Amino acid sequence: MDENKFNERIQDLVEEAEDKPVRREKKEKPQLKESIYSLRLDELKDWLEANGEKAFRATQIYEWLYEKRVKSFEEMSNLSKSLRDKLTASFAVTTLSTIISQESKDGTIKFLFQLQDGYSIETVLMRHEYGNSICVTTQVGCRIGCTFCASTLGGLKRHLLAGEIVEQVVKVQQKLDEVGERVSHIVIMGIGEPFDNYDAMMNFLKVINHDKGLNIGARHITVSTSGIIPKIYQFADEQLQINFALSLHAPNQELRQKLMPIARAYKLDKLIEAIKYYTEKTGRRVSFEYGLFGGENDSVEHAEELSKLIKGIKCHVNLIPVNYVPERNYVRTPREKIFAFEKTLKKNGINVTIRREQGSDIDAACGQLRAKERAQETR
Repeated sequence: MDENKFNERIQDLVEEAEDKPVRREKKEKPQLKESIYSLRLDELKDWLEANGEKAFRATQIYEWLYEKRVKSFEEMSNLSKSLRDKLTASFAVTTLSTIISQESKDGTIKFLFQLQDGYSIETVLMRHEYGNSICVTTQVGCRIGCTFCASTLGGLKRHLLAGEIVEQVVKVQQKLDEVGERVSHIVIMGIGEPFDNYDAMMNFLKVINHDKGLNIGARHITVSTSGIIPKIYQFADEQLQINFALSLHAPNQELRQKLMPIARAYKLDKLIEAIKYYTEKTGRRVSFEYGLFGGENDSVEHAEELSKLIKGIKCHVNLIPVNYVPERNYVRTPREKIFAFEKTLKKNGINVTIRREQGSDIDAACGQLRAKERAQETR
């Protein structure tokens, strides 16, 4: 990565944290047709009334989209032709097309989707004993710059619209319809930083959680952040039953800012204060995502330090043996060291599990398939 671009991005983050936004020349945004999936039910009712239609048609449209999962407005046979024409003129039903899908021997499927403007994103279906989980993407690329992640290669291209996030779930559900299965869980841990696209993410949550939408229970949804502190406070104040995870990956400030440059803007001590606010405000626990990188953050000493850092916080630690990314230099922690790290946390009273490896025989790491198939986007 170019050093000047790297330093510029970090300075942006620092100044944003200090409420001194950097004003740069605006680039022309791509002209995208709005996705019908972007609209909450109340917004769709408002649109219908503003266009001379009855508000109750919104529920009918939602049924076609989320229960019958049609792929065009023309299939909505109980709507008038004039209304279908209005919808077609204003919205897109399909904004994603499948470039490639990779299926692992364990049932994991990674999809590479193309957007209206030609950019690409990844979505992953993971099969568990408790159901089918989808990992969704919130941005094309990422500006956070984590040094272990393929998603940051090439930086941030643009935010996804709420409907583009919703449609990832719909597209995968259409695939599952072929075998009589359904999506039961959502994790917002794909490409991008969800809290950097906060409003679209919140609209996505409201659509998929709505009983007329995809009707996925709040406690079956998990949002993850790299640590944008102001948004953690805002999310806590939303008082949602949605699960919350923090990508921590280090037990001290020096190591964390080496792995995650965002730590230069949002210091670890202030981040822990924000996490404590969240747990106290909501009464819910937080999950700390801790990737294990060989020789970097995986010693027993690191585990002891982590135990002290999070002691007393209502939390759970999810240890993640990292997937190898060719563009990065990190290697996986040896098996015996993973178990030693886990044992140390347990000894100190920390609730911990080791994430089950999935998709190891495909391009499993976040952003890896996109980096492989769409190299021009990740330069």
